[in-house]
Amino acid sequence: MKPYQEDLAALLAESQALFFQDGLTLKDGRPTPYFVNFGLFRTGRLSADLGRIMADYLVDTGLHDRFDVLIGPSYKGSALAVGTALALWLNHRIDRGFDYDRKEAKIHGEASRQSTKFVTGALADNCRVLIVDDVITTMATKFDILRLLAEEATARGHSYNPAGVVLCLDREQTTAVYDEDKQPIPGRKGQNAAENFKAVTGLSVRAILGIRETIDFLRREKLPVRQHGRLEPLTETSLTALRDYLAVYGLN
Repeated sequence: MKPYQEDLAALLAESQALFFQDGLTLKDGRPTPYFVNFGLFRTGRLSADLGRIMADYLVDTGLHDRFDVLIGPSYKGSALAVGTALALWLNHRIDRGFDYDRKEAKIHGEASRQSTKFVTGALADNCRVLIVDDVITTMATKFDILRLLAEEATARGHSYNPAGVVLCLDREQTTAVYDEDKQPIPGRKGQNAAENFKAVTGLSVRAILGIRETIDFLRREKLPVRQHGRLEPLTETSLTALRDYLAVYGLN
């Protein structure tokens, strides 16, 4: 693991963004033994550290040269885009724009004549945009932001060039499979969400960390993780629950 990957794993534990608890349910309706809530990166230090980690990853992989504007889907991606742009400048002297969507189009002020679904105005004609967000689960949010970018480009007579998607963490699981009543079918594996997104959009999807290497690092370093309301090194109960979960829903 690279130093920034180790830092991310440690921060997931320290912030308690990664936690194990009974009765958790994903947005797609499936049960899960653990959850990752990047909304818990809620202090200046934690937010700055997360931005630094993403910036270090972009520079390390050379992705910093492939975009002009970072796009962070609201809400958690918004803070990530700002933190990453700040870290790129402060730590690497790389100046990039950032933007994020709003839930309702702005129609006043500078948007009086033409409404907009984006906040900062960093999007310019023919700019290259890189989407940054928290986790890979279903990629639904990433499809949504591409649709909003396409609508914005059409409304302004612009052309925006998506350069790919970078996420902090990959849950390394397949999508849900639903029955005719739109209920998730227990034990059924769906698609690889990242590969499906790439097949549909032609865009690459990368993650700084996967859940397996995150857990391996935290177990090896014996770092305390929130489990059923307690902070302690990963227990065999939690490790077994995760292994069993990935055996059913995880990517091969």
